[in-house]
Amino acid sequence: MSGEEKNDAELTAREIIKSYDGRSLRIMEVCGTHTHEIFRLGIRNMLPQNIRLISGPGCPVCVTPTGFIDEAVMLALEKHCTITTFGDLVRVPGTEMSLAGARTKGAHVEIVYSPLDSVTYAEAHPDEQVVFLSVGFETTTPASCISVRQAKQKNLENYSLLTANKTMDNAYAALKDSADAFLYPGHVSVITGTHIYEKLKDEGVSGVVTGFTAGEILTALAVIINGTQKQKPFFRNCYPRVVTEEGNVNAQRLIKETMLPCDSEWRGIGTIPMSGLTLNDSYAAFDSRRKYALPQVTGHPNPACRCGEVLRGSCLPGECSCFGSACTPEHPVGACMVSSEGACAAYYKYGLN
Repeated sequence: MSGEEKNDAELTAREIIKSYDGRSLRIMEVCGTHTHEIFRLGIRNMLPQNIRLISGPGCPVCVTPTGFIDEAVMLALEKHCTITTFGDLVRVPGTEMSLAGARTKGAHVEIVYSPLDSVTYAEAHPDEQVVFLSVGFETTTPASCISVRQAKQKNLENYSLLTANKTMDNAYAALKDSADAFLYPGHVSVITGTHIYEKLKDEGVSGVVTGFTAGEILTALAVIINGTQKQKPFFRNCYPRVVTEEGNVNAQRLIKETMLPCDSEWRGIGTIPMSGLTLNDSYAAFDSRRKYALPQVTGHPNPACRCGEVLRGSCLPGECSCFGSACTPEHPVGACMVSSEGACAAYYKYGLN
């Protein structure tokens, strides 16, 4: 498509959106990058009042439950493990403290940029028991799988994963009553492919996968408007230059060879059957929960925080009494304000509520 054709398509999409006068329409984006790009590009300001964009559970840090942070703190303070993690997780509140709080009590927490950095650290520090906090959707899970494969090949006995990896397909089904259609995530779809969306369509769930430019997002919204007016489930791939039907087969195979599906708790949503991933028996020695015989932990989030409601689309960030006062990016009360992909962080950054 030429630049002129792209401009024409974007103009047509804008006209479709602007002229929509049908019933109230709820569209849930389930990608933190989409949430921030929609704000940055001013797309919310273009929408008529009868179209509502809902920021769903598209941020892996945000949907990770409080109990996971409590487990990490337990490993750090009671089991004296070195915790390696992406930076966002350090400030996510647990029941009693965050990993940042655990640091003040002597916990050893290292920031890394990849699970493979954790393997390198474990190899260089054989006297430390190293635990990587494996949090993420299908996009980042393969790197965790590679890390344990490398650790096994290197016979590293001081490396393990605390897993909170999640898969998105069952989450869509669990949230289908929260939206009329989904704006499916581009990055995740590169890995999964579009066949899962065709299956969801057959189950009555509608949505469109799209990229991150203004033209791509506007086109996707226009497609959703047209699709919902036909009053039957639909799916369309509006990101074909990157997303294919089969997805990244090698990444899918790697996950299947290393991990098994399991029930998983999502912050604010509850336990979604078979929506998580855990290491299979071949890698049991690298599973922190089994290695350290961790007890089952039930976390308790701050009762004043409404992150859970934000994640399932039943509350806007500004409707939380903590937002912008007790809860800011510098002093977060909930995970949605901590993560750079969180809905509360986006609303705060762009001065909206």
